[in-house]
Amino acid sequence: MKEATKRSIFRWVHMVCGVPMLGYIYDSPSNTPSYAFIVRYIFLPVLLVSGLWMWKGHVVRRLLSRTPTSQDTVAKIGA
Repeated sequence: MKEATKRSIFRWVHMVCGVPMLGYIYDSPSNTPSYAFIVRYIFLPVLLVSGLWMWKGHVVRRLLSRTPTSQDTVAKIGA
């Protein structure tokens, strides 16, 4: 899968999970308890994880990869 496709999927997931959050915030307080659990424990975590992945996913991928970057190699040689 291409990187552009992955970014597009994460963007759409992030936007779709943001819509119920808007309803949760701006809806009348009498209607909020009926869907508060779903918003708090499903949509909010997905929204946070997708946002963090779009923001710092490249760092996580680099930390999880087995191949050292050139910067890591220079640090090991210089030490």
